[in-house]
Amino acid sequence: MFVTPAFAQAATGAAPAGATDILIQFAPILLLVVIFWLLIFRPQQKRMKAHQAMIAAVTRGDTVVTTGGLVGKVTKAVDGEDFEVEIAQGTRVKVTRGSIQDVRNKSTPVNDNKPA
Repeated sequence: MFVTPAFAQAATGAAPAGATDILIQFAPILLLVVIFWLLIFRPQQKRMKAHQAMIAAVTRGDTVVTTGGLVGKVTKAVDGEDFEVEIAQGTRVKVTRGSIQDVRNKSTPVNDNKPA
């Protein structure tokens, strides 16, 4: 009297019904991750690479700006070491490569070996 026919519980498709529900629930989160990567992380990586290339190309005679706001001319630049920057006549300070924010103008290095 209270007997009902039994129905198939699983779908005959490739994925069970629960797997598609999980994908639908995670789709907005995955979309947000992709948007953040395209709009924030990727441009930041490009700026960082350009900044590292700019710092690697600093040579003697270039005018640089530090992150602290000091503007000076590079008097000594050795690969892999700190810079010596002249911020006033006779005032030289040593700054790290990471503290260089901008290179104002690129100049040709002075040749001290040239006879006068």
